[in-house]
Amino acid sequence: MNGQTTELLDRLVRQARAQTQRRRASVPEAELVRRAADGPPPRDFVAALRAPGLSVIAEVKRRSPVKGSLTADFRPVDRALAYQRGGAAALSVLTHEEGFGGAPEHLARIREHCALPLLRKDFVVDDYQVHEARAIGADAVLLVVSALSRARLGELIGLVGSLGMTALVEVHDAEEAEAAVAAGATAIGVNHRDLRTFTIDMDLTARLAPLITPERVLVAESGVRTAGEASALRAAGADAVLIGEALMRADDPAALVAALGGVDR
Repeated sequence: MNGQTTELLDRLVRQARAQTQRRRASVPEAELVRRAADGPPPRDFVAALRAPGLSVIAEVKRRSPVKGSLTADFRPVDRALAYQRGGAAALSVLTHEEGFGGAPEHLARIREHCALPLLRKDFVVDDYQVHEARAIGADAVLLVVSALSRARLGELIGLVGSLGMTALVEVHDAEEAEAAVAAGATAIGVNHRDLRTFTIDMDLTARLAPLITPERVLVAESGVRTAGEASALRAAGADAVLIGEALMRADDPAALVAALGGVDR
């Protein structure tokens, strides 16, 4: 572990705050609230993941803050439509600019063309980001426990729910899993990747699954590349897998989604 990796999470959160301040200066929060109210109702993210077998949340992202560019030809809408053709249950769209090359506009453009539930994936710490998510067409919002105080986690889960969206609450250890359950999360994601070091622990879902009660949707995140790995996660109790890098690097992303989603159907 070095200084660069131990500070990575803090840096990503600072960048998200700065991005939010820039966007707030351009579009007031009251305008986002109006846009959200005028839009169609959110799609049911949880119901999409409760379909029989293992559901795939396929991710659209340009790059990784550690591994760099994931594709030489980044076309968010085309990639989203390929995932939809492959049978993805939902999509995750990175909107973090500096770390992942994302933008809220990517999600808005995908919403115009794609029928699947959409997750806004970012480091959400501000009410503005939640209202913006609904205004651009998101149906769910990622909340990372390690980036939030316990009080703030509860507040944001409440705000997300009040707008009809789902909070996918991301955890990386037993303490965070217990905090997510206590805060009332209906969907909990176990991130195999440590956001402070970017190392992967593929056994983490199996270890934390007993802490996540059956009425909650359990999503295994990061590091999944093969149908065999997906099958092991299903056996460990996962209802869904969230996959980004492997799909972004795939020559035929629709085929890979189909292979991963074919587990236990």
